[in-house]
Amino acid sequence: MTALQKFKEIENKITQYNEALGVIYWDLRTGAPRSGMERRSEVIGTLSSEMFKLSTSDELGKVLTELESEDIFATLSDMDQRLVKEARVEYDRSVKIPAEEYKKYVILTSNSENKWEECKGNNDFDGFKPYLEQIIEMQQKFIDYWGVKETRYDTLLDQYEPGMTVAMLDEIFEQLKQKLVPLAQKIAEHQYKPETSFLKNEFDIAAQKEFSLYILKQMGFKFDAGRLDESVHPFATGLNPGDVRITTRYLKDDVTSALFGTIHEGGHAMYEQNIMKELIGTSLCTGTSMGIHESQSRFWENIIGRSRQFWNCNYEKLQTLFPQFKDISVDTFFRGNNVVNPQLIRIEADELTYNLHIIIRYEIEKMIFNEGLKVEDLPKVWNEKYEQYLGVKPQTYSEGVLQDVHWAGGAFGYFPSYSLGNMYAAQILNTLEQEMPDFWNKVEQGQLHEIRDWLIERIYKYGKMRKPNELILNITKEPLNPNYLSQYLTKKYTEIYKLNN
Repeated sequence: MTALQKFKEIENKITQYNEALGVIYWDLRTGAPRSGMERRSEVIGTLSSEMFKLSTSDELGKVLTELESEDIFATLSDMDQRLVKEARVEYDRSVKIPAEEYKKYVILTSNSENKWEECKGNNDFDGFKPYLEQIIEMQQKFIDYWGVKETRYDTLLDQYEPGMTVAMLDEIFEQLKQKLVPLAQKIAEHQYKPETSFLKNEFDIAAQKEFSLYILKQMGFKFDAGRLDESVHPFATGLNPGDVRITTRYLKDDVTSALFGTIHEGGHAMYEQNIMKELIGTSLCTGTSMGIHESQSRFWENIIGRSRQFWNCNYEKLQTLFPQFKDISVDTFFRGNNVVNPQLIRIEADELTYNLHIIIRYEIEKMIFNEGLKVEDLPKVWNEKYEQYLGVKPQTYSEGVLQDVHWAGGAFGYFPSYSLGNMYAAQILNTLEQEMPDFWNKVEQGQLHEIRDWLIERIYKYGKMRKPNELILNITKEPLNPNYLSQYLTKKYTEIYKLNN
């Protein structure tokens, strides 16, 4: 067996462990009996530990070294070279963590996610606090093992958006704040306000499910390679391109929560379902970064899903399922679903203020890892920043510091990906409009498959073959540029709020 064959055999085995773990995690968050969750967390810990041992084994280290030798590496295909480089990065990062500590951490985060769900429901921050303290303590240890980059938080950022730094994000977010805060203030002071009272009603859950499935089909979601379920917090799990599962959350008094949540997760799923088959069984069979991944969920949810053209096409179907909208015009519905209304819950925020929710979390995470902010002080800091940036103050932990699952799973450094995704999406839209001049006509006619095919060819099929900065440069001919998001939001909300009138 050649070094390359041995390497791919190990890679495939690691991805098989990952798939098995993915199924278990999906089951945990979609209705597994609570009494069995502690035992299930131990199973997750054992399987993760076995996968970790394989991914840090001397055997893998030796075969990587052999493949990296000048004479062998030069003979590898572009895909295999990228695979070896990616595997080296992951190997060098993982091998620094003691196996027992890794297993302990996996069990901790699995139990922590279960505890978070319980504590969020009970508005119990004190019950969740010990778990969060342990997770942060272990993350701090891992940062020391990995090696501190420019700052401790930089080390975490790099795992979700390779190459991104605190210095870069500080500048990007400052540019966004300078453009978006004045726009939000102008909107707040303007006399015109879209009508939203029609959204306050009771909406049949079965009808919500039907409409969610209808929209996923129109987007091009492959139901023979995926499924839609329910969970407390919507998420997507890509086991392999032939098995991508998403969840949504149905609320009786809010038809838009499930609607836009489904489209968002559907965007993630489209990415994972359309990765080229040649990458299956390798570490490249996934999105290239969380920022690029979020660009697709946000592109489908906001740029397409909240557009006037989308509703010109789909509103009649919505009215059929929900008679409450019978006398509401499509224009009123469109404007009402794009109202700027600073609020407490991130996943229900409008496009404009959403980025401020992310900036708040980013600043708090920096304070935790770079300044030593204590867990016991998180609710106070959280509430202060919400008042400062959005003018609202949480009255409960559940609508404040406990609203997101990310910290329970140890995903510190993830949140900036959402705003990066918004920026990537707006930049990609600019290119799409140039290369597909009838883009908005296609949206209005429900021809989303043509847009999906463009995205497959430019983004999805490559998986992790191209780094995020390489991908965005290849697509748009320039690096990440936050001005496209500011321009997109300014144009959209100037029209919605009639700011020029």
